[in-house]
Amino acid sequence: MTSSDLELAGSLVREAGELAARMRAQGVRTDRKTSVSDVVTDADRAAEELVTRRLGTERPDDGLVGEEGARRAGDRTWFVDPVDGTYNFVSGLPIWCSAVALARGDTPLLGAVYQPSTGELWLGGEDDPTTLDGEPVAPLVDRPLAEVSLASYLHPTRLDDDRRLPVLSVIAGAATVRVLGSGSVELASVAGGRLGAFLQANALPWDWLPGAALVRAAGGRAEVVEHRGQRWHVAGSPRTVDDILAALHV
Repeated sequence: MTSSDLELAGSLVREAGELAARMRAQGVRTDRKTSVSDVVTDADRAAEELVTRRLGTERPDDGLVGEEGARRAGDRTWFVDPVDGTYNFVSGLPIWCSAVALARGDTPLLGAVYQPSTGELWLGGEDDPTTLDGEPVAPLVDRPLAEVSLASYLHPTRLDDDRRLPVLSVIAGAATVRVLGSGSVELASVAGGRLGAFLQANALPWDWLPGAALVRAAGGRAEVVEHRGQRWHVAGSPRTVDDILAALHV
């Protein structure tokens, strides 16, 4: 990874997010994917096409995986979520973002998250401490789970015991819980100290890797563990993550 990779990532998410915001203001067509809350819009597709086109020109040897279907093999892979939080986006809520990660295998090398409603740009990676709008974020304060706000998610169609009970076990030990509807916004908020922890089962790579890179680059931990047949994605300060893993009995 180079500093130019990080600069490119920031440019990509800003351009994609601003395109999506303009399209939403003009009105977008919405299609259902797997459920009433799992939707895609013309803005998702257009923003992903924009990012795909630029990466094809500026990083032709890298691989690519986009939420809306873009695929290309490579030693390094860019993961693209053109609109993370599409249900919020469609509903007029401000909590959505554009996010990208550059990874080698399952290891994120960098992450970039841009939230158009606030104009905030988060960048960070292996060799670059996390920044918010170009300013370094404060190192994460190492706190127990009982003192922090936990971001998590349960989908109404996936409330089986193997997913529901572990989440409830962790929630019971947290100070409070927030469900924002955008994994990358939540993880960026953990990296910036606005939220204390993140927990989700079976997060998709474009929902996880951008923010995981930011949390690690802010001095936190971002780990994936197996429990009850699910892959649990956990992020926060070291002590908070230890408490979550203990609650999961991992």
